[in-house]
Amino acid sequence: MPVSPAMAEDLATEVRRLYEDTERALLERLAAALEADIESPRWAELKLAAVGNLREAIETIAEALQRDSDGKVREALITAYNRGRQAAVAELGALDIGRELVARDTLPNAPAVDRLAASMAEDTRPVFVRITRAVVDAYRRIVANASGGVLLGANTRRQAAQRALDQFATRGITGFVDKAGRSWDMASYAEMAVRSVTARAAIEGHIDALGEIGVGLVIVSDAPLECPLCRPWEGETLTLSGQSGPHTIQAEHATENVGRLLRRRPRIIPVHVAGSLTEARAAGLFHPNCRHSLGAYLPGVTTRPPHHPTPGTSYEDTQRQREIERHIRRWKRRAAATVDDKARQAANAKVRAWQAEMRRHIDAHEHLRRKPAREQIDAAR
Repeated sequence: MPVSPAMAEDLATEVRRLYEDTERALLERLAAALEADIESPRWAELKLAAVGNLREAIETIAEALQRDSDGKVREALITAYNRGRQAAVAELGALDIGRELVARDTLPNAPAVDRLAASMAEDTRPVFVRITRAVVDAYRRIVANASGGVLLGANTRRQAAQRALDQFATRGITGFVDKAGRSWDMASYAEMAVRSVTARAAIEGHIDALGEIGVGLVIVSDAPLECPLCRPWEGETLTLSGQSGPHTIQAEHATENVGRLLRRRPRIIPVHVAGSLTEARAAGLFHPNCRHSLGAYLPGVTTRPPHHPTPGTSYEDTQRQREIERHIRRWKRRAAATVDDKARQAANAKVRAWQAEMRRHIDAHEHLRRKPAREQIDAAR
C-alpha cells in the first residue's frame, strides 16, 4: 500500500483541537476580565491594575497547552511512522523481496521520531512565546480604546470593548510566519506544523522500511485536484538516494531471477528518474494537505499511473472550501468573545450564513467532501 500524507491527516486533528480549545479559553478569559466591573467609573484603573492576574492566568493556560501538545505530537509521530512502515509491509509483503520485511520488528525508529519531535518543537516555539504577549497587548489596547471612547461620549464602554474584542477574535492570535512568509493564526499554524511533521514521519517510516530490503526507487501517484507544486512530480520515479535532476539509471528487474535460472547475469533495464525524493519534497511535494501518495518502484513491474482529471472541480475550488472553513471558525471565535447578547447573536448569524455557503459550495462540486472537524473551534461542538 503506498504511503501518503493523508495517512497521518487525522493525527493533526486532536492537536489542532487542543490549540482551538486554548484559543477559545483565552478569548473567554479576556472577555471575562474586561466585563468585570464594567459599570464602575474606575473601570479602566481597575483593569490596568489587574494585568498581572490576567498574565498569570494566560501563562498557566499556555503551559498546559505546551505539555498536552508535546505529548500528543509524540504519540502522533510514533503512530504516523508505524503507519508508513506498515504500508511498506502491505505493499511488498506478497512478493519475495518483502518477506524479510514482514518478519521484522515494526517498532519505530527512535532517532527518527526524536528528530521529528525536535523539529516540531522548534517550529511551534513562536506560538508559546507569543501567546501571553498577544493577549496582554490586546487587553491593554482594548482598555485604552474603550476608555477613550467613553470620555468622548461616542460609545458606551461595553460597546467600545465589544468592538475591540470582535476585532481581536476575528484575527485570532496571529503573528506566526512560516518559511514562505505566510502569516497564520495560532490554531492553523499549529495544525500546519503537525500535518507537515506527521506526514514526514509516515513517509520516513515507509522509506526506512524500503531501504532495509534494498528498494531504492519510489513512484509518485496521480492525484485529483493536484496543486501547482505537486503537478511536475505526478507519476514520476524518484530515487531515495543519489543524484538530483532527471537522469536514467540501469536497474535489475525486480522479480525475474534470470541469473539463477539461466546462470547468467540478472536482467538489467533502463529506468528514467525525475530526481531524488529529497529534491521533490524541497520543491513542495507532500506539503500539508497534499493528496499524493508514494509507492515502491519495482523495475520491470511497476507502471506509471494514468492521469485522471477531475471534471467540474479544480484546485481553486478546494481552496475556496478552505476559505469558507476559515470564515466559519472566525465567526465562531467572535461568538465566544462577546460581552453582550446582540454581538453574540450577530456572530452566530454569520456562522449560519457561512455554513449555508459551505453547503452550496459542496453541492456544486461533487468531488468535494465537507470536513466538519475543520469548521470547529473546540472539540465539544
